[in-house]
Amino acid sequence: MKNTKVTVQDWGLIDYKEAWAKQEELFNATIALKMEIRNRELALAAGDEQPEEIITPNYLVFCEHPHVYTLGNSGKPEHLLLDEQGLEEKHATYYHINRGGDITYHGPGQIVSYPILDLDNFFTDIHLYLRTLEEAVILTLADYGIMASRYPGYTGVWLDPDNNRARKISAMGVRCSRWVTMHGLAFNVNNDLSYFQNIIPCGIEDKAVTSMKAELGYEVDIKQVQQKLQEHIAALFGMELSA
Repeated sequence: MKNTKVTVQDWGLIDYKEAWAKQEELFNATIALKMEIRNRELALAAGDEQPEEIITPNYLVFCEHPHVYTLGNSGKPEHLLLDEQGLEEKHATYYHINRGGDITYHGPGQIVSYPILDLDNFFTDIHLYLRTLEEAVILTLADYGIMASRYPGYTGVWLDPDNNRARKISAMGVRCSRWVTMHGLAFNVNNDLSYFQNIIPCGIEDKAVTSMKAELGYEVDIKQVQQKLQEHIAALFGMELSA
């Protein structure tokens, strides 16, 4: 049975390593439950048990992180342009993590969203999953009069991808096992863009990075942006949200 109910959690400003551990806990518990359901289905087919309805949970997490650089499975360590002393000077940390993609930056003023979903409850297509997250960001930006789109061959959300002014405003990197997802998207709202100068963002050397603040010329209410993003994600996936 599909469960489209999704619990929304706001973790606020949280250390990246702590958030990663909390994600892993929810992710692993959902996978364990899926395996339990599968074992019960096999036992039922063999006539050993009576049917019992069990559903897997879904979570939509929002947070911000202190300054941190993360490198995905397909990334190159040399795309971080800082040594240990440089990281200390920038008050930043660095982690090699278990998501797809290359290197990226997270920091205050940036919305980070971690959907921990059982895609069996929605659709089992990881490419559609990424495109749907991108669409939610595109629609959120449109609410503020910012026209954004996709850049063929790249994940994430871009402004002016068809000319030499292409700049990225949202990066994505996910992990998926047994159709359960973790990690997710980073959406530049009010964050300090100078931190991107210390990396080759997502391994792309010749493209710029931007934020809502940079495009609009003023600081945006980040909680309002988060609420709009949450609503668009829910509508596109057909989620029933609860706190």
